[in-house]
Amino acid sequence: MAILSPSDAARVREMLATLPGPVRLVFFTQTLNCETCEPTKQILGELAELSGQISVEERNFLLEGDLAAGYGIDRAPAIAVVGAQDYGVRFLGIPSGYEFMSLLDAIQLVSAGDSGLSEASRALLAGLESPLALEVFVTPT
Repeated sequence: MAILSPSDAARVREMLATLPGPVRLVFFTQTLNCETCEPTKQILGELAELSGQISVEERNFLLEGDLAAGYGIDRAPAIAVVGAQDYGVRFLGIPSGYEFMSLLDAIQLVSAGDSGLSEASRALLAGLESPLALEVFVTPT
């Protein structure tokens, strides 16, 4: 049974119709002790069916630990959203509810290869002298 309703799938298809470039969703999963891995896989599969620009690359978190570490991923389920280059966009956990829209936004930004930041923000970031890790947490509360 599909997770996205037909009307939601139609809206998502419309949103993704204008993606300017391909996006790979590198999905790290495991079969043991991961109750949200299978529904995450289903969501990503449904997304890939809605746009020819989206592909899903499933990886085993436990068996491919070096690859996961290379993406900075330390748990499953996790998704690396990769466009023409890897911008470091990661999702941990199942992208459902409010997180689903955040995933769609990330796909659009990564596809375009543009963060949407203002010139002032870009200048501020260019002035940083050491690496910065930015984490965004999405929750309805």
